[in-house]
Amino acid sequence: MRARRANHNGPWWELPPAVGSGRHSAWFRFYAELNDYLPASRRQRDCPLRFDVPGSAKDAIEAIGVPHVAVDLLLINGRSAAFDQLLQPGDRVSVYPVFEALEIADTTRVRPQPLRHLRFVADVHLGRLARYLRLAGFDCAYSRDAEDAALAELAAQGRILLTRDLGLLKRNAVTHGYWVRATAPSEQLAEALARFDLYDRVQPFTLCLRCNVPLEPIAREEARGRVPQGVWRTQDRFACCPRCRRVYWRGSHYDRMRAMLADCKRQRDADPRA
Repeated sequence: MRARRANHNGPWWELPPAVGSGRHSAWFRFYAELNDYLPASRRQRDCPLRFDVPGSAKDAIEAIGVPHVAVDLLLINGRSAAFDQLLQPGDRVSVYPVFEALEIADTTRVRPQPLRHLRFVADVHLGRLARYLRLAGFDCAYSRDAEDAALAELAAQGRILLTRDLGLLKRNAVTHGYWVRATAPSEQLAEALARFDLYDRVQPFTLCLRCNVPLEPIAREEARGRVPQGVWRTQDRFACCPRCRRVYWRGSHYDRMRAMLADCKRQRDADPRA
């Protein structure tokens, strides 16, 4: 009988390194995409956390590396639990991500209820994604100078925080957030559209790209002198931002955006996990 091959993280029978130190242990298992937050040595297996003084389940989960906003269901010794439950020696903790199709109404969900209206706030590293979301018609607050505290405050006001910074998602004020995995802006857009099931809600060029407010249609005559003459001659539909007064029309940028959205949709349809 051939022995199972060991990988670079050590033989399969060895336990992953414990998080923390102390006399007592609790065991954690993370499911589905929550493993993305973990180092390879802790993925898809039981992870020990050591402690002397019992702390909350939420603090333990974030100490291991998973932000609380990514968790929807928590089972401790097979029973649903809240984030503030104190760990006891020998506890076995199962941690699940946001459920899309599974009914868990009779259990204790640790996340707040889903937001009724989807609005986003993007961190300083996601400026292109914020612009693309606005192009697609989704409210996305963004400032290149925003401090972490200001982003968390905006998230606390009913926005989903989009970030590449895991530390931001661990702030207590953040109730809804998402760690963007992709690095290329077009791939980030595809990821966001798929994660939040936004394809059927896309409304291109309905928001001002600068101000993030809804555009208002204006008469063609109102656009005369405010757009290039060639544009005025060839276009018959115009819209204006009520705040900055910038005028929009369906030019080549509109076609490029439609092509990008179509490409995102093709990626989603080709993904076997979709």
